[in-house]
Amino acid sequence: MKKFRKVLDGLTTSSPGGGTMGSPSCGSAAGTPTTAAPTPKEIDVQETLVSENFQLCKTVRHGFPYQPTALAFDPVQKILAIGSRSGGVRILGRPGVDCFCQHESGAAVLQLQFLINEGALVTACADDTLHLWNLRQRRPAILHSLKFNRERITFCHLPFQSKWLYVGTERGNTHIVNIESFILSGYVIMWNKAIELATKTHPGPVVHLSDSPKDEGKLLVGFESGTIVQWDLRVKKADFRIYYDEAIHSVSWHHEGKQFMCSHSDGSLTLWNLRNTSKPIQVTFPHGKIQKDGRKESCKPILKVDYKTSRNSEPFIIFSGGLSYDKAGRRPTLTIMHGKAITVLEMDYPIVEFMTLCETPYNNEVQDPYAVVVLLEKDLIVVDLTQSNFPVFENPYPMDIHESPVTCTAYFADCPPDIIPVLYSIGAKHKKTGYSQKEWPVSGGMWTLGSHTYPEIIITGHADGSIKFWDASAITLQMLYKLKTSKVFEKPKPNEGRAAELVDDDPFAVQMVSWCPQSRIFCVVGISSHIILYRFSKYDANTQIVSLEVRLQCDPEDVISPSENENNPCFSEPHSGSHSPQPHHQHPVSPGGGTPESFKDSTPCLKVKDRVVRVPPGYQAELVIQLPWIDGEPPQQISSLDINSAYGLLAFGNCNGLAVVDYLQKTILLCMSTLDLYGAADPYQRLTRSPRRNRQSTSGLTELSDNQQSVDMERSKSPTSESRENSFSRSRSSSVSSIDRDTKEAITTLQFGESFGRKSDTLPTPCLWVGTSLGVIILIPMSIPTDQEERMEEPVTIGPCGAVLMLKGSVLRFGFLDCMGAHIQSPYEVWRDLNAPEDPDRPRKRKLVHYSPSSSQDTCGEGHLAIVCSERQAKVFLMPSQSCLFVHNITESSFVLRADVVSVWNSVCLACFCANGHVMTLSLPSLRPLMDVNYLPLTDMRIARTFCFTNGGQALYLSSPTEIQRITYSQEMYDNLQEMLGELFTPTETPEAQNRGFLKGFFGGNAHTFDREELFGEAAAGKASRSLAQHIPGQGGVEGMKVAASGAVGELARARIALDERGQRLGELEERTALMMTSAESFSKHAHELMLKCKDKKWYQF
Repeated sequence: MKKFRKVLDGLTTSSPGGGTMGSPSCGSAAGTPTTAAPTPKEIDVQETLVSENFQLCKTVRHGFPYQPTALAFDPVQKILAIGSRSGGVRILGRPGVDCFCQHESGAAVLQLQFLINEGALVTACADDTLHLWNLRQRRPAILHSLKFNRERITFCHLPFQSKWLYVGTERGNTHIVNIESFILSGYVIMWNKAIELATKTHPGPVVHLSDSPKDEGKLLVGFESGTIVQWDLRVKKADFRIYYDEAIHSVSWHHEGKQFMCSHSDGSLTLWNLRNTSKPIQVTFPHGKIQKDGRKESCKPILKVDYKTSRNSEPFIIFSGGLSYDKAGRRPTLTIMHGKAITVLEMDYPIVEFMTLCETPYNNEVQDPYAVVVLLEKDLIVVDLTQSNFPVFENPYPMDIHESPVTCTAYFADCPPDIIPVLYSIGAKHKKTGYSQKEWPVSGGMWTLGSHTYPEIIITGHADGSIKFWDASAITLQMLYKLKTSKVFEKPKPNEGRAAELVDDDPFAVQMVSWCPQSRIFCVVGISSHIILYRFSKYDANTQIVSLEVRLQCDPEDVISPSENENNPCFSEPHSGSHSPQPHHQHPVSPGGGTPESFKDSTPCLKVKDRVVRVPPGYQAELVIQLPWIDGEPPQQISSLDINSAYGLLAFGNCNGLAVVDYLQKTILLCMSTLDLYGAADPYQRLTRSPRRNRQSTSGLTELSDNQQSVDMERSKSPTSESRENSFSRSRSSSVSSIDRDTKEAITTLQFGESFGRKSDTLPTPCLWVGTSLGVIILIPMSIPTDQEERMEEPVTIGPCGAVLMLKGSVLRFGFLDCMGAHIQSPYEVWRDLNAPEDPDRPRKRKLVHYSPSSSQDTCGEGHLAIVCSERQAKVFLMPSQSCLFVHNITESSFVLRADVVSVWNSVCLACFCANGHVMTLSLPSLRPLMDVNYLPLTDMRIARTFCFTNGGQALYLSSPTEIQRITYSQEMYDNLQEMLGELFTPTETPEAQNRGFLKGFFGGNAHTFDREELFGEAAAGKASRSLAQHIPGQGGVEGMKVAASGAVGELARARIALDERGQRLGELEERTALMMTSAESFSKHAHELMLKCKDKKWYQF
């Protein structure tokens, strides 16, 4: 605990070293010295946060694995693994069991193999490395790795209950790896031994390996060229060789081991019988019809086939691909052949891999398939095979985050507890139907609701204008409610209208959202320079949406005439003569609503529905604000937004200026350029004029901004380039000459709150804090009627510009504390349903909740602390004296992308995320650095746009176009993470093999007498060449977070694994010792018998 005291009289400022925090002896860096000496006071804030309270780590990843490449399923544990091109592995079980692992190399995952019911997974990667993952811990770790140096891995096969992994290579060789030690056996099946010596051509890479269901000592090797060899592992020679003309993609056995099926590149399936391998017993082209000339249609390759037998019906033949080339535009298909019935399931995306789920893990038993898991490029579906119409299961995981590309995110922790059930009940009415009635088959693992849970909601905005609300409580993610903002507008006709000129593909794309969970008021900013305000109701209603047009770009000569001002009594002209507000107008969509003659050329990008519409329960649009085109010029995109339900006001800004709208009275209160806001208080002494117009460039989805303009976000590509024309990170010199008179000063952040607009104020009043891209903070005081009836009739008056404060860099965030250091929340209105039936006994009145900054100021007197964070530095001001108490230069070489005042450990801190990937926390109010972690070495536009902090020490960002990554920077949550995560492995008895019967056992070969250890062990096969593959011991602990690698959990995990390995080695040593003792005893016995036999014989009797 550290106590900070600051005497606030006669404050002077000096410039401390870069990156050091302001202290009582050194004030602001580049801050404006306070000229008026404030009344002497003493601030007494007990800061409880220390650096030990912070620890950064990933918690959980949601969404569909980006660019998937491989699939595996453990039929006993019932868990699923998905590998990706970037080296990630997602392991899924029952809802809540969701784990993400990352290979440090980042190499694509080629293949996955579970050690069935062993709690382990083998991954084969594109860098020709095999990895063994331990799944018996909540955060899986690599135990062993084996790097192949001279050959490229193409296929792997691990027989059930075997500790020897077969590895096929590009050269056509098959190597064998001991899973326990991860050491290569000396036993190798060389390609030139596998094929006949007379064959001159190379058979190609190994594309298939499988042991015969009839005899584990026989290995079927499939080569890409069409050659198939059954290799007898005992005698080290081929039983038979098949040379087929068409390239092979996959092979699947009949469970009896007498037949197998191959899929080929010409779209054919061949069935082979082991009795006669000279030719296939059946060749079929499932999708190849016979043409008029008698020839078969040419078909696409069948990439995979599964041949599964069923106890009570015909076998299932399931395959992907094989469609005719002639049918252009056909979607990817999965075909299910069951007896004579052929069902073709069309998929929305290309099929990456599929896997048939069977009742038994034994390959020599009747398989009885019950489902097919289909991994698509952008989706995961599971088909129910037990019903004739093959319905799909309802997916319990949030795999559709990317249904339309995510363009913005918002994260709310500790929401009101009633909001999640309400949203869920509304959203449940719109759920899809027709799913299989059976339970989701991927049901492995264990997960329980931890004790450290509270209501959390994530909101995602999308390119098609849709909004999704997600329940993110207890590190899970579940869809609650979906809102389509496009329904507010008329459907734009192709290539018509202003929207088509501005953004061709996605005119409704969401740029930012603002949500008040207490009042349930929701605001959406779209790329077509529009804002939609929604209210929540449990009842459907007939409503007519009001539309307002706001002109935030005007010619310098535009002036408001007295007659125009009289017509709009809600606008209060500032007292200062230098303020020249810009023209504005409102257009309620109602009969007779006209447009003044001077605005006939104004056209908004989208047309709002101008009729009464029936809206369902949920979020219902009440008001649409649009920036119109003017003289053929598009409006600039909105860069900042804030809404306050207690005041009934909405403020927004862009690079031209600021507008304030009264959404209760549906009127525009203020609309003026940024320069006009200053009047005589402009710190740069520029001429008052409207900014020049720049034609807005059409920005695609990848350039959508979150709460700054797209040009601002461009800086993440080159953080040091500060000299761009449209960059907001100009030098903040106090010299007037250094500021270009044509510089566009964007409104970058806004916040309503109770504050002191001027130094002379003695009581807090409603204020709007305005932050600009030039590092200037403007306070605008307001007068709002308090009575409910007066509020709906009397105008809200906006006073002239109050305080003007400055700091380095574009302003990003405001926050307010009382003088005891407690966080002051913005006032809000308690939610009331405007569509609910009237109750005469309980009239609906507005109930407002205010957090007055003077409520707990008995010892400190009136006042509060204002925290301001820019892209370069943070400052703490005392209001109303406007004295700068503390300053901290956050970064010199980079810039802050996101900042927020958040609660953590029953206290508050300032959390920052920089463009160079650093995540930092600063204490409040002293701005003392608490944590600085280089978390993301490379920050791209997507991360910059979607990164957001929330209370409880949590944050999130879009780690890929399809996945949300949640992180924590709280030591408390880090400590409790193990409890919150699901268990991947649950001890389960392996099902017993079916009794094969005497005859089958007698005539079915000697599969059960096959001893792989005897063949592949070092004693029989010798050691493999050291240059062939290199064994790499696993890290043994933590997933990929370097910051957590040295933690106690990682050390314990490493110690536990080392202990297990030592115990295993001791066990092996004990077994070998016992074997040697038995051998010695046997030798001694035989020697003694021989001695007795020869004891009495003469020499000539030998």
